[in-house]
Amino acid sequence: MVSVGPNRCGRAAAWLAATLALSACAVGPNFVPPEDPPVSRYTKEPLKNPSAADRIRTRQGGSADQSFVSGADIPGQWWTLFHSKALNRVVEQALANNPTLEAAQASLRVAQQNVLAQKGTLYPSLTATPQIQGALAPGLDLQSPLNNQTNYLYSLATPQAVVSYNPDVFGGNRRQIESLEATTENQRFQLEAAYLSLTANVVAAAIQEAALRAQIDATRKVIQAQTEVLQLYNKQLSLGQIAGADVIQQQAALALSQQLLPPLEKALAQQRNLLTALAGRLPSDEVSETFDLAALRLPTKLPVSLPSRLVQQRPDVKAAEALVQEASANVGVAVANRLPQFSLTATGGSSATRIAQVTNPGAAFFTIIGQATAPIFDAGTLFRRQRASEESLTQAQAQYKATVITAFQNVADALRALQADARAVAAADAAVSATNQSLGLIRKQYTAGAITSSQVLIAQQGYLSALVTSAGARATQYADTAALFVALGGGWWNRADVAPPPPEKDPLKVL
Repeated sequence: MVSVGPNRCGRAAAWLAATLALSACAVGPNFVPPEDPPVSRYTKEPLKNPSAADRIRTRQGGSADQSFVSGADIPGQWWTLFHSKALNRVVEQALANNPTLEAAQASLRVAQQNVLAQKGTLYPSLTATPQIQGALAPGLDLQSPLNNQTNYLYSLATPQAVVSYNPDVFGGNRRQIESLEATTENQRFQLEAAYLSLTANVVAAAIQEAALRAQIDATRKVIQAQTEVLQLYNKQLSLGQIAGADVIQQQAALALSQQLLPPLEKALAQQRNLLTALAGRLPSDEVSETFDLAALRLPTKLPVSLPSRLVQQRPDVKAAEALVQEASANVGVAVANRLPQFSLTATGGSSATRIAQVTNPGAAFFTIIGQATAPIFDAGTLFRRQRASEESLTQAQAQYKATVITAFQNVADALRALQADARAVAAADAAVSATNQSLGLIRKQYTAGAITSSQVLIAQQGYLSALVTSAGARATQYADTAALFVALGGGWWNRADVAPPPPEKDPLKVL
C-alpha cells in the first residue's frame, strides 16, 4: 500500500474537481417533445350536431337531442353521465378488484424503483471491508512481522473502507436515467390506458347486456303473439274455416322465432360472466347488478376536446411519446459507451497485529487510484450499437406518428357514428311503430276474412325484425357515445381516485 502526501492529495482533489466539472455535459440528442398536429377539427367539414344535421325528434329517447360541446372538458368518471347507479357500482368493483389494473400499478412501481436505483450511480459508494487474518510466517531468511522473531504465528487486523466513484464525464449515466424515467412515464400512461380500457369494457359490457335483454324481450313478445295466432288457427281449423296448410305455416313461423331465443340467452349468460370477470370476481360469484336500456340515460351534451388537446389527453399517445424520449436517451447512452470511461477509488484504513493498535496513527494507510479506459478496437461493435439505437429512435418516432393518426381517426369515427346513430334510431323507432300498426290492422282484416294467413305471417316477421333492429340501434348509440369519451382520453387528468404508493418500511434504504 502506498501512502500519499499532502501535495499529492491536493493534486488528486483538483483532478477530481476538474472531472466533476466535465460531468456537466451529456452526449446524445436532447429530447424535444413532438409538435401538435396543425389541425383545427376532426372532420373534413365543420362538426355538426346529430340533431342539427338530421332534424329528427323521437318520442322514445333523446337521440336527436344529442349535441357536441366543442372545447368542453371530460369528467374523470365519465361513465356517471349515463346516470345508472348499477353501472357505477360495477365500475367501482372493477377498479377495486380487477387484477389487470393491479398488475399495471405494480409495473409502474417497478419502473420508479429502477429510476431511483440508477440515480444512485451518480454518487460515490462506500464499502467497509474489515479483515482479520491468521498466518504462519515462513522461517529461514523470511521473518515474522512480530517483534519476537521466534514466533511465526501471528494475526493481522485490517479494518478499511473503500470509496469508489465513476464520474459521469460524458453523461452516459444521466442518459440512462433519462431513459428509465421515460420508461416510467410510459408505464404511467400504460396504467392510465389500462384504467380507461377497464372502465370502457365494463360500460360496453353493460350496454351489450342491455341490448341482449331488449332483443330477448322483443323475441319473447313475438313468440307470444305467434302462439296466440296459432291457437286461433287451430280453432279455425277445427271449425273447418281454414286449411291445414295455414296452421303448418304458422307453426313453422313460431318455430323459427323460438329458434332465435337460445342463442340470445347464451350470449346473455356469457355477457354476465364477462361483467363478473371485469369486476374481479369468479363466475360463481356473479355480480348482482343487471342492465336494460330503459335504466341507462343517454348523455345529451357530449364534450368534444379541441384537436390541439387530444395528443395531451390520449394515454396511448403520451405512452408513445415517452417511448420516443426513451429511444432518444438510449442514443446518448450508446454514444457515451464509445468514449473514455473514468473511475476513482480511494481506500483508507489501518493494519496492525493487535486489535488495540489499529487506532494508532502509525498503523493508518490510504490510497487513491484514478483510472481511465477507452475502446481502441472492437470490430465496430459499439458503433453498430449506436446505429441500432438511432434506428430505434426513428422507429419510435414513426410509431408515435401512427398512434396520433389513429387517435384522430378514433375520434372522427365516433363523431360520424353518433351522427348516423340518430338517424338509425329514429328510423328504427318509426319502423317499429309502423309495423306494429300494420300487424294490428292485418289481424283485424284476417279475422274479417279479407286477407289470407300468409299476409299475417309476413306482418309478424316484419314486426319481429323491426323490434330487434330498434333494440340494436339504441344499444349502438349508447356504445358509440361511450366510444367518444374513450377516444377523447376518458378524462384521466381529472381523476381523484389515484391510489398512493405503498409506504417503504426498510430502515436501510441507502444500502
